[in-house]
Amino acid sequence: MDKAPQWREQLMAKRNDLRGGSFRDATMGICALVAAADGSIDPSEKMRVAQTIGADPILQHFPTDDLRNLFEDNCNRITMDPAFGRAYVMQQIAKVTDKPTEARAVVQIGIMIGNADGNFDAHEVAAVKEVCQVLHLDPQEFGL
Repeated sequence: MDKAPQWREQLMAKRNDLRGGSFRDATMGICALVAAADGSIDPSEKMRVAQTIGADPILQHFPTDDLRNLFEDNCNRITMDPAFGRAYVMQQIAKVTDKPTEARAVVQIGIMIGNADGNFDAHEVAAVKEVCQVLHLDPQEFGL
C-alpha cells in the first residue's frame, strides 16, 4: 500500500467535496466491512478502527460520535446477521456509485483502514474488491 501517502494527499485536497451524508455512510460501511472481512470483528480491531475514524482529518467535517455510531451499527448488523448485515452495508456503500470522486475516496479509505495494522490480508483485499464491483470501479486502479 505504497500509494497510501499519495492517496491521503489527494483525499485531503478533496475533503471539501467529501462532506455529504452518502459519503459518510459509505465510508462507515466500508470500515465495518473491512473490520469484519475475516469473519469476525475482534473488539481490539473494532476499537482501533473507531480510533482511526475519529482521528482521520478527511472525516473531520462529520461529528465523531455520528461516525462511531454508524460504524458500530454496521458492525452490529454484520455480527448479528452476517448475510443481511453485509447486504445492508453494501447498500450504504452503493449510495456513492454515481459519485466517482466519493466512490474512489471510499475505496481508498477502505484500503487504508485495512492496512492500518500493517497487514492488508487476503480477506480484506477481497472485501475491498467486492466494494469496487458494487461501485463499478476497476480494482486494478487501486493496485488490487
